[in-house]
Amino acid sequence: MAYVNQAIRVKQPSLSQLRAFTAVAEHLHFRDAAAAIGMSQPALSGAVSALEVALGVQLIERTTRRVLLSPAGERLAVRSRAVLEAVGELMEEAEAVRAPFTGILRLGVIPTVAPYLLPAVLRLVHERYPDLDLQVHEEQTSSLLDGLAAGRLDLLLLAVPLGVPGVTEMPLFDEDFVLVMEKGHQFAGRTGLPRETLRDLPLLLLDEGHCLRDQALDICREAGRTQGAPVTTTAAGLSTLVQLVAGGLGVTLLPRTAVTVETGRNEALSTGYFTDPAPSRRVALAVRTGSARHEEFEELATALRGAMAELPVRVPEEG
Repeated sequence: MAYVNQAIRVKQPSLSQLRAFTAVAEHLHFRDAAAAIGMSQPALSGAVSALEVALGVQLIERTTRRVLLSPAGERLAVRSRAVLEAVGELMEEAEAVRAPFTGILRLGVIPTVAPYLLPAVLRLVHERYPDLDLQVHEEQTSSLLDGLAAGRLDLLLLAVPLGVPGVTEMPLFDEDFVLVMEKGHQFAGRTGLPRETLRDLPLLLLDEGHCLRDQALDICREAGRTQGAPVTTTAAGLSTLVQLVAGGLGVTLLPRTAVTVETGRNEALSTGYFTDPAPSRRVALAVRTGSARHEEFEELATALRGAMAELPVRVPEEG
């Protein structure tokens, strides 16, 4: 127990002591080492002596002609350099945190947004924030929210509202849903479709877990669709879903940003547009409430709203 108490009382080495010792270990000359780190020679000598006292070992063998490292000094010089390098990296990382739009940004995106909005997002980041290391993770909403809460993700791009405590939403835009069907369908190419059109159509939806499925079902309920109306769920992604539509298995709902990409792959597909107000969804950024990077993310949201002007969406007014 006496040994433990004595160890606790040992004074910890300071960074200035480690810096002085590392300089001496590199130059093997007190005057040159002092000049290299901008310290007076007496101060450097005192720092090295204080480090030896703190560690309880002799680091330097001083002779009248030259300076040598002791065996302990040889070993601990390697550790001392590593400590100073780690502190330097820590300071660089802190500087990156203080400077907005630098360092790593881990962005989570839902599958029904990623393929259609990421080109605009990536272009904006590359042009406006070249020092930002953007890392993209495509996952379903529940997984993204878990990642945000755990600190695995910094920012989410997804459909809202979420209604999750501790998460702040930054709206980006609203987009209408479009009815997608075969070319020869009775509603192909039509505009001004009433929502009630959805009541009895054979509807194809995404698998469980996709928020777009839940949104589509909400729209159908609002349109008066009964529980017994046929709903076929066989697709894990929108690309598969529209191919099933092209094969005559039914119709589906696509967000407006996905229409050009998904229907352009198959000439057998056609679209129909609802009368105003059309069923729609809102896409937003989501962050942890009180995030240290909240102001940075607010600025990014503003920039993204501007970048969305080229898309078939409605950008809400700020404030």
